[in-house]
Amino acid sequence: MPNDPGLYERLAGEWWRPRGVFAMLHWLAAARAELIPPARGAVLVDLGCGAGLLAPHLEGRGYAHVGVDRSAAALRQAASHGVHSVLGDVCAVPLADGCADVVVAGEILEHVPDLAGAVAEACRLLRPGGLLVVDTLAATMLCRWLAIGLAERIPRYAVRGVHDPALLVDRDALVAECARHGVELTLRGIRPSVADFLRWAAGRGESVRMLPVATTAVLFQAWGRKRV
Repeated sequence: MPNDPGLYERLAGEWWRPRGVFAMLHWLAAARAELIPPARGAVLVDLGCGAGLLAPHLEGRGYAHVGVDRSAAALRQAASHGVHSVLGDVCAVPLADGCADVVVAGEILEHVPDLAGAVAEACRLLRPGGLLVVDTLAATMLCRWLAIGLAERIPRYAVRGVHDPALLVDRDALVAECARHGVELTLRGIRPSVADFLRWAAGRGESVRMLPVATTAVLFQAWGRKRV
């Protein structure tokens, strides 16, 4: 079954393996962190945090890292990496309005049947002036072919069945929903470095840089601040 939430429980031992089936999530966490400015005494809420892969990139940057996820097994691992773990759904987060200086939704929106609900929750959690950071997959034929048809067939690159093509994110809808809640988004496309990926695939590299590209039609980042 595509987009099976039980998959993350069954593969819980893979989260922190740099060459495991969640390897690309490590690369994306590093790229996501580049959009998060240093702070002091700030709160970052990480929606769909998984096992806390963003945590190493936030060390010493002034954030209390709060992670929200539906996977208890993943949250136990996140807690061991310093994440304040909250069991919950990203469409009904058990946290107060305006509690966060930064809200991150990394590789989660393409798994959520209710995009509008997830966006509303993310924006509700943000204080005025707070920063929303997103990365996700676009609802395009090109993305369906590359990210599902091709990538899920490459060993150790993506898990077969992890994505439901019907849930890929409509970029215009995402921008419009965020704007309704006072967040004006900027979008940019990203992709793995081909040279880094070939080294990684050959066993000669541990990580792969994500590079900006002109199109947002496959994998993209989005960010914006909540209107004061």
